[in-house]
Amino acid sequence: MLKGFFHVPKAVNEPVKSYAPNSPEKKAVLEAYKTMWNETIDVPNYIGSEEIRTGNTRNMSAPHDHKHVVGTYHLAEKKHVEQAIANALEAKEAWANLAWEQRAAIFLKAAELIAGPYRARINAATMIAQSKTIYQAEIDASCELIDFLRFNVEFMTQIYNDQPKSDSSVWNRLEYRPLEGFVYAVTPFNFTAIAANLPASAAMMGNVVVWKPSDSQVFSAKIIIDVFKEAGIPDGVINVVFGDAQMISDTVYASPDFAGIHFTGSTHVFKDIFKHIGNNIHTYKTYPRIVGETGGKDFIVAHPSANVKQVVTGISRGAFEFQGQKCSAASRAYIPQSMWAEAKELLIKDVKSFKMGSPEDFGNFITAVIHEGSFDKLAKYIDQAKKDKDAEIIVGGNYDKSKGYFIEPTVIVTTNPKYATMETELFGPVMTIYVYEDAKWAETLKLVDETSEYALTGAIFSQDRYAIAEATEALKNAAGNFYINDKPTGAVVGMQPFGGARASGTNDKAGSALNLLRWVSPRTIKETFVTPEDYRYPFLGE
Repeated sequence: MLKGFFHVPKAVNEPVKSYAPNSPEKKAVLEAYKTMWNETIDVPNYIGSEEIRTGNTRNMSAPHDHKHVVGTYHLAEKKHVEQAIANALEAKEAWANLAWEQRAAIFLKAAELIAGPYRARINAATMIAQSKTIYQAEIDASCELIDFLRFNVEFMTQIYNDQPKSDSSVWNRLEYRPLEGFVYAVTPFNFTAIAANLPASAAMMGNVVVWKPSDSQVFSAKIIIDVFKEAGIPDGVINVVFGDAQMISDTVYASPDFAGIHFTGSTHVFKDIFKHIGNNIHTYKTYPRIVGETGGKDFIVAHPSANVKQVVTGISRGAFEFQGQKCSAASRAYIPQSMWAEAKELLIKDVKSFKMGSPEDFGNFITAVIHEGSFDKLAKYIDQAKKDKDAEIIVGGNYDKSKGYFIEPTVIVTTNPKYATMETELFGPVMTIYVYEDAKWAETLKLVDETSEYALTGAIFSQDRYAIAEATEALKNAAGNFYINDKPTGAVVGMQPFGGARASGTNDKAGSALNLLRWVSPRTIKETFVTPEDYRYPFLGE
């Protein structure tokens, strides 16, 4: 064991590259895009030291060109999931006993690999299979992932450094042990960074992991796996299985060694997870840690004093970047009557200026939604809005899936503050606006708080400090990430710890030490230097 109190490099947020015309990063990512577009990759399950190909495969396609196949991945069977659990447990002792600085070095190396040689590839993969524009891919697959890795290493050292008081007679120590068992990571399609961070954050703290990526994110998950392997994560520490979510989860929850789940996905699925774990609670050796970030019905509220151009820009970016497929995306807005005429004109102008198509064309602001299921759901709500008397589509409303799953950015105005699209998470480029009377500011805040079951993100726009203070208090339980004069998306690791409450999850704040604390079990060690040799206390004396 090495001797020394080691200091890790100071974490600094990765700068976002511009991808301006003729820039080297634009040239590199377009070359990577073309190469990967014309290749067909085969992705196995990664269990211990083995790459397992079952022969039961599914195709990976680009949402913006769904007939174009970029690869296949192999579906795991129940025996493979059991094998992944066994391999994780086999790797556990050596990994847990590895000095913390050795674990830190692995993830710091992974960050630098993404910042350098893997940057173009991981961005291109995210553009191809998740239909992100280059800017959305850059801030996600590169910068946010790099930030997660760098800052989590720093947070890890802060946690280890948090020690109790001692005195000359007693030395008190806190050891932050990995959980006793394995962690199950279930990750979403929409953020490559989240897909990597959920297994990596648990592994960094000395845990072993069974990771199930989203079926719609396997293409970029393969790049994550390549990075982790090159960075030096030992075999068995992070095991990767693809396939039927129900079968994989049921197999995991049946294991007595299941120690926790790190989840990002739908609210319905997460509630089922809670129920399943509860029903199996007598099976487990320890009480499993349940960490989840789920849905959102995120709001923008404009006060009459707000700058109308700032409000509209907040809506245009907050609702429509990445086709609204962010749990933090704005999907309901409350605009005062006095502002509405100008806001409506500016918003329609913005939306009509959006270009939509392949992310390979850097002029496109909008691309396709992730798959046909999402497309059909969104089309259904848009069609219903066209029929309803209390709703009006003021821009957008068209869709086409002949080549890609393209939904036109759509703005609905409703006279019913509890209209379906004001309450239901759609996860697509649909914004619903309710116009309120200026004098009903306080009433509107109450309406915002009570309209949705979610409490993930929200934003208010105002130039009136009293109104800002009032809204901050009135909406204190309505959003775990609350934004003042900004869109409700774009949380930065180390700056805005991310997570929400109510139906939006457990609010364990990814991008902070709070999340890492969930993946350790502290042990208090008290060492007494001069141990008593007589049971009698002074009060017993004559």
